[in-house]
Amino acid sequence: MLSRLICYIKGYLRIRIAGYSTERFLNACRHRGIYLWGLQAVSGAYEMNISISGFRKLKPIIRKTGTKVTVLKKSGLPFYLFRYRKRKLFFAGAFFFVFLIFFMSRYIWNIDIAGNKSRTDETLLEFLETKSVRNGMAKSKVNCQRIVKDIRKEYDDIIWVSASIRGTRLIIQIKENEDSPAVSEDKEHAQEETKEAASPVDIVADKSCTIVSAIVRNGLLQTKIGAKVKKGDVLVSGQVPVNNDAGEVTGYQYHVSDADIIGKAKLKYKDSCSNTYIEKENFDVCKKQYSLSLGNIRFSFGGIKNDYEHFTMYGEQGQLKFFDNFYLPVCWWSREAIPYTPRKKQHDTAEIQQILTERFVRYCEDLEKKGVEIIENDVKIYTGQDESEAKGSLTVRMPIGKAKASRLLEVPKQKEDKGEKTGDEADGNDGNSH
Repeated sequence: MLSRLICYIKGYLRIRIAGYSTERFLNACRHRGIYLWGLQAVSGAYEMNISISGFRKLKPIIRKTGTKVTVLKKSGLPFYLFRYRKRKLFFAGAFFFVFLIFFMSRYIWNIDIAGNKSRTDETLLEFLETKSVRNGMAKSKVNCQRIVKDIRKEYDDIIWVSASIRGTRLIIQIKENEDSPAVSEDKEHAQEETKEAASPVDIVADKSCTIVSAIVRNGLLQTKIGAKVKKGDVLVSGQVPVNNDAGEVTGYQYHVSDADIIGKAKLKYKDSCSNTYIEKENFDVCKKQYSLSLGNIRFSFGGIKNDYEHFTMYGEQGQLKFFDNFYLPVCWWSREAIPYTPRKKQHDTAEIQQILTERFVRYCEDLEKKGVEIIENDVKIYTGQDESEAKGSLTVRMPIGKAKASRLLEVPKQKEDKGEKTGDEADGNDGNSH
């Protein structure tokens, strides 16, 4: 590929060699270092490609070997420029185009964000806008390290950020903390809220259930295996009592509770589906509109206005680019409106059961992804006149508990030793009797 490009830039010719000493001609070219390629035997002669500089060295070889050389084709940039040498506006436009591409390459025209799941690209782009990071900014003003620090400082759940410039693109790759469960996130949030006050954090039940297992890493377990708890009950306390030798509570050690608690609970499920649906009968009419933007300037062609009551809108957009990383501030949009007539139709029983069953299966799959184990399924489908529904309950084993700032307990007052006080009084009375 590179060698072809070099040959095109330098220019080359396709020639034919005929005569009685064509082999001697080829040997002489090799001896003088003249490069030939694309050699073919055609009707007792040879056709080949040769560079312009090599063609100029053929005169003594032709005279010595008595061969005849015919130029079949001239190819390459030098011949192309010579052919259109009088078209000055064409060359001026080409020069301006090259200059424009070079000038545009000094700016950022596309910001690509990858790895974000909990936040949309628009949200992150709006944040970057507040930090003066936007399309159209000079690449010399882009501080990738500053961008990384700003994003990590603004979003605590983003644990890794990378920013780099490729061509005219600013590529930002992030990784969110997907492995931490919701309980841990609540715990961290409660820990941040209570950090300044050095307050403990409890784990409380987020739903009524029966405790199946509990592994406590930090804090004091307040329930037992097999116990039934209600929503809001404290499962693990962040206040661990400190006792003296007499077994009395003299104070508390404060902790941020950390535990894995599994409970057996019932989840109610209900989903409905209309027995009718709307089918669209499209017309043969289609309204289209095209738009082109150059920076902040936008041009529109065509129109999508129509007198139809119902129509479907489709859209597509893109940005001009060369290769993968060289984007330009040229964007295009296309929209089309297809009118239709709505037709009301009826689902049969099999279709309704299939729709509700597929939704229920997706619901169960989502539960399993969250670590919920389904033990018993008591969901049934009921068909009505206007709509049908699937309802019932699921018996599951699932992670239980959410973090909550603990309510501080008061240290019990110590009771005085009456025996010692009585002895003191007796000693004092004895002293008075003398």
